[in-house]
Amino acid sequence: MVIVLLLILGLCFGSFINALVWRIHEQAKGGKSSRAASDLSIVRGRSVCPHCRHRLAARDLIPLVSWFMLKGKCRYCKSPISVQYFFVELLTATLFTFSYIFWPSSLHGVHLATFTLWLILLVGFIALAVYDICWQLLPNRIIYPLAAVAVIYGTINVTTASSPLTVLLDIVLGVLVGGGIFYVLFQLSDGKWIGGGDVKLGWLLGLIAGSASRSLLLLFLAAICGTLFSLPLLITNRLHKTSKIPFGPFLILAIIIVELFGTGILTWYEQAFIHI
Repeated sequence: MVIVLLLILGLCFGSFINALVWRIHEQAKGGKSSRAASDLSIVRGRSVCPHCRHRLAARDLIPLVSWFMLKGKCRYCKSPISVQYFFVELLTATLFTFSYIFWPSSLHGVHLATFTLWLILLVGFIALAVYDICWQLLPNRIIYPLAAVAVIYGTINVTTASSPLTVLLDIVLGVLVGGGIFYVLFQLSDGKWIGGGDVKLGWLLGLIAGSASRSLLLLFLAAICGTLFSLPLLITNRLHKTSKIPFGPFLILAIIIVELFGTGILTWYEQAFIHI
């Protein structure tokens, strides 16, 4: 029953992510008309077709189902609806249920609160990843609210720990590692090696990772994922050495792995390579 509920919630929030990303980008551009501008409000705006700007009816907004029923085209102007909308909805539902299945602690009391906050963070992470893939930018309008949620997330972990000062110190070190390395790279390269948005995301993810070791694991996994993605494209000449690829999605994939499996990975590493 819980999994079914999370699937439905994930699909609904996936639809919200698609609307959120598009509206933030349109707001950044200034919109195309006064009517469009009224539809760009995150809270009060109505969903519209990105091509003809026709307001969509409720039957056009059923996650996954509407895309299939409309055969991937707008009901009003027949323009193609990007497959991105379908995959984002499906991805969000999958990550919601995946997080529930593999959540590293029991879902009772305070742990249920942290899991709920994690789902909120997931929504923001997916929105950031989609935005970065589409426009190679990590907008502050998503990062700053996520930072506020992450502070609450970290605060709960500190206040409920048996040794709050130790956990607080771990979080501070995690933030310094997560964002500090990127900040140094950003300063040394004058923003050529890594973007300012990645630096902010690094601080944020370091806070969520919660320790220096988990932040290092986060950066390592992000680098591995980025390499595995880029190397085949370089070999097949579909990507050039001077090409720019967004790094945000790899960082976000890495924090999901760290949050769900990080403790197990670090324990395995310590047993295999440190305690000989």
